[in-house]
Amino acid sequence: MTKSASKKSTKAAKVPTIGIVSLGCPKALVDSERILTHLRAEGYQISPSYDGAEVVIVNTCGFLDSARDESLGAIGEAMAENGKVIVTGCLGAEPDVIREKFPNVLAITGPQKYESVVQAVHNAVPPAHDPFVDLVPPEGIKLTPRHYAYLKISEGCNNRCTFCIIPKLRGDLVSRPAADVLREAERLVKAGVKELLVISQDTSAYGVDVKYAESDWQNRKVRAKFYDLAKELGELGAWVRLHYVYPYPHVDEVVELMAQGKVLPYLDVPFQHASPAVLKNMKRPGNSDKVLERIKAWRKICPDLAIRSTFIVGFPGETEEQFEELLTFIKAAEIDRAGCFKYEPVTGATSEELNLPAVPEDVKEDRWHRFMAAQQDVSAKRLQRLVGRTIPVIIDEVRPDVVVARSQFDAPEVDGTVLLKPFKGAKAGEIVQAKITHALEYDLRGEVG
Repeated sequence: MTKSASKKSTKAAKVPTIGIVSLGCPKALVDSERILTHLRAEGYQISPSYDGAEVVIVNTCGFLDSARDESLGAIGEAMAENGKVIVTGCLGAEPDVIREKFPNVLAITGPQKYESVVQAVHNAVPPAHDPFVDLVPPEGIKLTPRHYAYLKISEGCNNRCTFCIIPKLRGDLVSRPAADVLREAERLVKAGVKELLVISQDTSAYGVDVKYAESDWQNRKVRAKFYDLAKELGELGAWVRLHYVYPYPHVDEVVELMAQGKVLPYLDVPFQHASPAVLKNMKRPGNSDKVLERIKAWRKICPDLAIRSTFIVGFPGETEEQFEELLTFIKAAEIDRAGCFKYEPVTGATSEELNLPAVPEDVKEDRWHRFMAAQQDVSAKRLQRLVGRTIPVIIDEVRPDVVVARSQFDAPEVDGTVLLKPFKGAKAGEIVQAKITHALEYDLRGEVG
C-alpha cells in the first residue's frame, strides 16, 4: 500500500493492524518508514489491504497542486474503503483543506510529526501490549527493496525558491547529528543494504544550521559537514549515492572522494534552469557560465562523474530565447540524466506574486517535448562511452528473460537500467561485474562472465 492499496482482505488480524499509503518524494517515504518502525515496535501489524486494516495512515504530498489533488484522492479512497483514516505529511500542514472535503478523518498532522501520528493511532486502535523491540529489525521497517535504502540527513530548507513551498511546509534546515546518521547507516549496511541514497532538501547545506557541530562516532569526533559525512559513509562498504546537491564550492572536495572510489561518481544537482533571467525570477543562483566551469572542473577531477538534474520549463515569463538558453546549457554541460517538469501554479508559492505572463499550456507542452528530445540525444551520447567497458552493477530484479540491474551512474526509479542476459546465480541485491555491449537512449545492455 505504498502508493495504492489492495481492496481485498487477506486474513482477520489477531493483533492491532494498520495500513499505510505513502505518497510523494523519497523524503516522505523515509517519514513513513519511521512511523511504521515505531508502530511495529509496539506490536502493530502492517496490512496490505484497506479492509484488513483497523486504521489507515495516508502520508500526503503538497508540493504541487497536482500532488495535492492526488493526496486528496488518496484520502478519499481510504475513507471509502476503510473509513478510519489518519492524515499526515505535507498536505497535513493545511488541515482546513482536508477537513473541508473529509470532515470525518480521525486526525491530521503535519510533516515530520511522528509522535502525533503514533498517538493518533493509539487513540484509534490501542496497542495490544507493551512494546518488544525484537519485533523490529535493527534497521527498522523499510518500504524499499532490501538492497537499497534512503538515508535522510536533515529536514527542512533555508532556500526560498519562488516555485517551492517546502520551507512553509517543513520549516528551515534542521540537520541530524553526524553520529546519528552514521549509526543508522551502519545498521542498514549490517542488515544487507548495499546502496545508501543520501537525501534531504539541500544535501550540501548539511550542518550549516548547527555550525558543523561535532558528535562522537567510533571514539572520535565527526563534524556535521557534507564532506566529513560523505567521507565516513564511504568507509562503511556500501555504495553511497548523493541526491539534491546544490553546487556550492565545497562540493569540489566531495568529487575528490568520488575519484578515490569512496563515494559513487554521481551527483544529483537540481539546476532547474539555465537562463539568468529565469533563475533570478526563481530566486536561484544564475550564472550558467560559472556552472559550466564547475562541471568541467568536476569531470577533470573525476572523469566518470555522471550528473543528474531536474529542470522546469514554462516558468512564468519564460521566453523562447530563454528556453533556448536551457537547451544550449544541457548540451554544453552534457547532463547525463535529467527530469523535466512543466511549471504548475502552486498555492502559496511566491512565483504567483511575480506578475509575470503565464506561459500557455500548449507552449509548455511543446517545450517539454523539445527538452526531452534534446536530453535523449545527450544521454545516448554519454552512454556510448561505456560500451566495451566492464563496470560494477547492482541487480534490482531477476526475470526469466532478463536481469535488470543499475550501474553506479543510475539511481533507482529515476534513471536508466542495465539489462543483462540471464546468468546462473543472479540474485537481487548482488553487485556483479558486467561488460557493456550496447547503449540505448537511456539504458545499457550487457552480460556477466
